[in-house]
Amino acid sequence: MTITEKILAAHAGRDRVEPGELISVKVDMVLGNDITAPVAIDQFRKAGAKTVFDPEKIALVPDHFTPNKDIKSAEQCAKLREFAKEQSIRHYFEVGRMGIEHCLLPEQGLVRPGDVVIGADSHTCTYGALGAFATGVGSTDMAAAMILGEVWLKVPESMKFLYHGKLQRWVYGKDLILYTIGDIGVDGALYKAMEFCGESIENLSMDSRFTMANMAVEAGAKNGIVEPDKVTLEYVRGRVKGDYRVFRSDPDASYSAVYEYDAGKIEPQVAFPHLPDNVRPISEAGEVRIHQVVIGSCTNGRMEDLRAAAEVLRGRKVHSGVRLLVFPGTQQIYLEAMREGLLEIFVEAGGAVSTPTCGPCLGGHMGVLAEGERAIATTNRNFVGRMGHPKSEVYLSNAAVAAASAVTGRIASPEEL
Repeated sequence: MTITEKILAAHAGRDRVEPGELISVKVDMVLGNDITAPVAIDQFRKAGAKTVFDPEKIALVPDHFTPNKDIKSAEQCAKLREFAKEQSIRHYFEVGRMGIEHCLLPEQGLVRPGDVVIGADSHTCTYGALGAFATGVGSTDMAAAMILGEVWLKVPESMKFLYHGKLQRWVYGKDLILYTIGDIGVDGALYKAMEFCGESIENLSMDSRFTMANMAVEAGAKNGIVEPDKVTLEYVRGRVKGDYRVFRSDPDASYSAVYEYDAGKIEPQVAFPHLPDNVRPISEAGEVRIHQVVIGSCTNGRMEDLRAAAEVLRGRKVHSGVRLLVFPGTQQIYLEAMREGLLEIFVEAGGAVSTPTCGPCLGGHMGVLAEGERAIATTNRNFVGRMGHPKSEVYLSNAAVAAASAVTGRIASPEEL
């Protein structure tokens, strides 16, 4: 079996599962945010439930429209707050202690290798970087899981993605996943498990691995996953509590497709509007003027990203026609960036640094685009109207390219500076 099949079999109480089977699996963590959890709470009550299956295995993170942008968002968050108190849910993270959910849960040690995690947010697949099965679900599935501690799903087929070679300067996990999505398309892994491996992956940081797993859903995948290795185990050591189990794919496991890439030849990548698979290497980006740069999100709001951006921006100024917005992924990342002097670099360059929030990524607040404006962002989606006006444009890149673009006023490689 593959690693995904082994994890699902173990949580279904079975020796073996096959792709296509419909199974019920026990969950180790159920996640909701300020957009999706209020609907789940309503369904929880509609079902007549009184208590959650395990208050230690539920996390509620208000991060999308927080700090509250209006009365409705405040009421959404109030519903989470009251439910968490009523159900004695300890893993509730309010403003000042919260973070962008998919940065926060791994940091807090709430996801372990071998876990099954569901979240009412499509980018829950981020946790596959830890060797967990993690996938997004709807709010009604979240409600059922809060009641029963189980989720019903179809076992996905697995696809293997092998990356060889040493990465070029300014190339990160974001570029590998953008290149891959550009190759297979936004439906190229539809309801499949994307398994990332090869020596390039073994040499990636956890931050870059989180980025790759995060964007598996942009290829239509059910989940993205990396087998745990010494990098993974070093990350979870002293962070997670309780025992966990490391699963690995068998040498003779079956895959629906296998892709191999020479990662050493991959340049920094840019996804042009209006799909994540409309990808071009930075050398072919052309002359694209921009108005806004967003560095952050659950995809690229971690320390590796902030350090890369700061390295590019140190001693430079943001172009007079550009707004640079920086969103650290969690309060801890914010603190670490502050202690390293990164925030000072951003502010001195002419950037604005915000508390952790998903706001600009989904065009919610704190960075909404006007008609005709273009943004380059380290986020994960560039659909029509994703960050604001339907006639605005979003380009996706890694943090170093985004920072270089903030300086030049157009999409640019750090090598140009």
